[in-house]
Amino acid sequence: MKKYLAHILIFVSLASCVEPFDFETETFENALVIQAFLSNENKQHQVLLSRAIRFEESIAAPERNAQVIIRDDAQNEFSFQETEPGTYESNIPFAAIKGMKYTLEVLTTNGTKYISEPESFESESIVTNVYAERGTNANGESGLNIYVDGIDPSGSSNYYRYEYEETYKIIAPDWTSAEFKLSNYEPCNPDPDDPRIIYDLEVVPREEEQQVCYKTIASQNIIQNSSANLSASEVERFPVRFIADGDFVLSHRYSIIVKQYVQSANAFSYYQNLQNFSSSSTVFSEIQPGFLSGNIKAEIENDNKVLGYFEVASVSEQRLFFDYRDFYPEEPLPLYVNKCVPFTAPLEHVSYCFRGPIGGDPCAQSLIERINIDLISYVDLNEGGEMCSGPYLVVARECGDCTELGSNVVPPFWED
Repeated sequence: MKKYLAHILIFVSLASCVEPFDFETETFENALVIQAFLSNENKQHQVLLSRAIRFEESIAAPERNAQVIIRDDAQNEFSFQETEPGTYESNIPFAAIKGMKYTLEVLTTNGTKYISEPESFESESIVTNVYAERGTNANGESGLNIYVDGIDPSGSSNYYRYEYEETYKIIAPDWTSAEFKLSNYEPCNPDPDDPRIIYDLEVVPREEEQQVCYKTIASQNIIQNSSANLSASEVERFPVRFIADGDFVLSHRYSIIVKQYVQSANAFSYYQNLQNFSSSSTVFSEIQPGFLSGNIKAEIENDNKVLGYFEVASVSEQRLFFDYRDFYPEEPLPLYVNKCVPFTAPLEHVSYCFRGPIGGDPCAQSLIERINIDLISYVDLNEGGEMCSGPYLVVARECGDCTELGSNVVPPFWED
C-alpha cells in the first residue's frame, strides 16, 4: 500500500487536459503517510510512517522519532518503538480481539497528533484451500492460476483483501565446487614504468553454499474480493496470482502463502479508491477525485494532511507447495535469467599507473578486473588458444553463484 499512498497527493493535483510533458511537481503538500494494520495474529505488529513524495521522486522520506500507540476500549495501551527509520514495532506481541475497538495515535516530532477512528473486526473467515491449476488469465495468456477458497461459518463476512508471499528455489546451472580467491590485488603498480599488476589468484574449494538458493517476494498489488451480493459468505476459486508459462520462478520448487483478511465495508471502499487513484485512467481523467480521506486525522486539522487507513481485521492463511514437474511433466525448464554461455578473457591487464605506451587493446575487461568486482564465476580451465583467451573459462556470476539472485539460507517453512 505504501507505494500507492506515497504519490496520492501528486495524482490528485494533475490538470484535466492530457498533453505530453515531463512530470514535475509545482505544488506539493507534505502529508504524513501512515500504513497501519492490526490483525488477530499474536505477534509484534508494525506501523510504517513516511512523508508523501513528489511525483518525480522515487524514495519516500521516513518519519523519524514519532510516538506511536495503539489503545483499546478497555484503555490498554500498546506502545511502539522505532526499529529502523520510519518503521515502528510494538514492544510486545499482542493480538486484536473480536469485538474490541482499537485506536491508533501518532505524535510527530513537530508536535502534531494524529488519531484514527475506533476500529474493530466483527467476523472471521477461514481459508479452506489454496491450489494451482493450468489455464489462462484475462488476457488469454497461458500459465498457472493460483486460487483460494474460504468460508465464514457465521455467514457475516462479505469483504476480503488478500496478500501473498511467494518463495521459489534457484539452482545455479553452472555451479562448480571451485571458486576464485583473489588477494593482494593492486591494479596500480607503484612503479609507473612497470606495466605489471600485483595480485595473488587461487582456485579453491567453495566456502559457502552457492548452488541452491531461495527468493521470497511479497505481493505488491491491492487484491480484493466481495461476496456481498452472494447468498453465502463463501469464497470459491478466487484468483490471487497468475504465473505465465515459462516464468523463471516456476523452474524448480515453488511455494506461496496466501493471507485472507476480512474487511469492513469502509476499509474495502478505501482500498478500492486507493487502487483507482493509482491507475492511469483515474490519474488523467477529467474529473479529479480530490484528496483520498481515510479514517486518520490530525487532532487539530488545519493544513496537516494525512494519508492512510488504520485497519483492524481477522486473518486466515494457507501455504501451497508444488514442483515444476507437477504441472509441466514433459516441458523443458523455463529459461534461466541469463543464457550462461561460458567465455574467457585475458587474465591480466596493464597497470592503471603505467606511463609507457600501451597501444590499442582489442580485448575485453580482464578476468582479474571482473573477479575483483565479483562479476564472474569459475567454470573450468581453458584449453583453447584463441585471441583474447585466458587460462580459465568463466560465466556471469549468477550462473555459478545463486546468492546473486537469492539467499542460501533455507526458509524455516520450506519443504522439499
